[in-house]
Amino acid sequence: MKAVGKYLEIKETESKSTETKGGLLLSSKQKEDIRYVQAQVLNVGTDVVGVKKKDNIYFDKRASFEIEIEDKLYKVIKEQDVVIIL
Repeated sequence: MKAVGKYLEIKETESKSTETKGGLLLSSKQKEDIRYVQAQVLNVGTDVVGVKKKDNIYFDKRASFEIEIEDKLYKVIKEQDVVIIL
């Protein structure tokens, strides 16, 4: 599979538990209200500028979608949904 246009194929980075100031451990499930998440870029579209393969990024998780091809899920976002490149 190859991304085309302004699309990026990504893989979300595993989020670790976070400890609050009060000592509570929050799992990723409890942090669902967080809008931006980290991912690694696996494949870039032909028209993407500024983002390259293997970049670590933060993106708007509400804008992502999944595509299933031959029983494998691919997560795809548009270039405009990238907010930070690390």
